[in-house]
Amino acid sequence: MEAHRPPEKTPDGHFVVVKGRKWRATDPSVPEEIAARLRRHLMSARRAVRSATTAGDPEAERTARARVNRAKVALGERGTPWWDQPEDERRRRWEQGLAYLDADAQS
Repeated sequence: MEAHRPPEKTPDGHFVVVKGRKWRATDPSVPEEIAARLRRHLMSARRAVRSATTAGDPEAERTARARVNRAKVALGERGTPWWDQPEDERRRRWEQGLAYLDADAQS
């Protein structure tokens, strides 16, 4: 069995390449512990999207997709490119995103 390898990155580090397709890379300034928490929120939100679409619940699907987007933005994978943001703005982006997702998970 082949060991898991991280995806190939573009030379500038801004994108990962998966099956020949470029996707924006996670902001490298996000501490690994925080990035892991954001990825857990992302995976939970993706499962919620699947459940909502299976159940035919458009409101739950909208809510879950908003959570997916919030996690992707916090990771730097959507929104203003992280390489175009000053360091304090990058930090504020993931701190606010995580606070929102943590609070949402508590309710």
